[in-house]
Amino acid sequence: MKLISYPDFGKISLQHLMEKTNFIDYIRIFCKSGHGGAGSKHFMRTKYNAMAGPDGGDGGRGAHVILRGNKQLWTLLHLRYYKNVIAENGENGSKNNCTGKDGEDVIIEVPLGTVARDEETGEIEAEILEDGQEIIWLRGGRGGLGNQNFATPTNQVPEHAQPGEPGVEGWKTLELKVLADVGLVGFPNAGKSTLLSVITAAKPKIANYAFTTLTPQLGMVEYRDGRSFCIADLPGIIEGAAEGKGLGHRFLRHIERNAVLLFLIPADSDDHKKEFEILFNELEQYNPEMLQKDFVIAISKSDMLDDELKEAISKELPSNIPHLFISSVTNKGLTELKDVLWKTINQSN
Repeated sequence: MKLISYPDFGKISLQHLMEKTNFIDYIRIFCKSGHGGAGSKHFMRTKYNAMAGPDGGDGGRGAHVILRGNKQLWTLLHLRYYKNVIAENGENGSKNNCTGKDGEDVIIEVPLGTVARDEETGEIEAEILEDGQEIIWLRGGRGGLGNQNFATPTNQVPEHAQPGEPGVEGWKTLELKVLADVGLVGFPNAGKSTLLSVITAAKPKIANYAFTTLTPQLGMVEYRDGRSFCIADLPGIIEGAAEGKGLGHRFLRHIERNAVLLFLIPADSDDHKKEFEILFNELEQYNPEMLQKDFVIAISKSDMLDDELKEAISKELPSNIPHLFISSVTNKGLTELKDVLWKTINQSN
């Protein structure tokens, strides 16, 4: 059984690897499962009988290409250098009713949340959501039957055996959708990375310009009594993201796996209501099913607001969605935010 998991980079230098991004969420790969071995057309020969009967064995099964979930992986980086995954063919059958050896299955380890598609049709062929979950992605061809299977009272010397079935091949894609309890949604530079760095041990890049975060960042939020939940800082959405503007589709697909969406709107926004509506509409256009998730709104950078401004902003926001005022700099409202998120996560499960 061949395992494709952590990379065997061989002669690739460490410096070369460091120059590359370590978060790969989309891979195009050519896969081919093994052909089944041919059945044998053979007749037993003994000392006293040169035609003692058919004894051709069956061919072995062609190797499968299998996907296996591994919770220790969080990126598809290890597959970057495996552009072709070719599984073994099954061995042919042989005399004395000997069955050919099955091909050695190829197991591709992938992070949880990986979706496998056929590139030509776009059809989803497998989804890996649990650690250790195995799905046969490309099934190997069955081995052919040897001629001993075709012997009958009226045909005791069958002159034919089956060929093995062909394997399956084609260009495939693996697409990672981040699995997290809470997804941070907001425009670029809304303060998502700063919030993540304060309430988790994650160390995202933080700067005062748009699209600081180009890949999802995950962090564990320590809650009370040793409990915790996972939160993902997702790259910022811009208006038109559902149509592919900016890095729209690449960003939005990571939101699909989150149980709760935390909308982060900065206090210094020109129009808080409009900003929420734009984010809401982008999600709806991309996938209407995402509107079935639980929403929470947090007004970030609220240390600059007085009670009168908070009241005015509250009137702009939807009354059916819980909202809080927080400040990642002063830690204001963060305990209350954790309480609301924990309650919402457990209500949605």
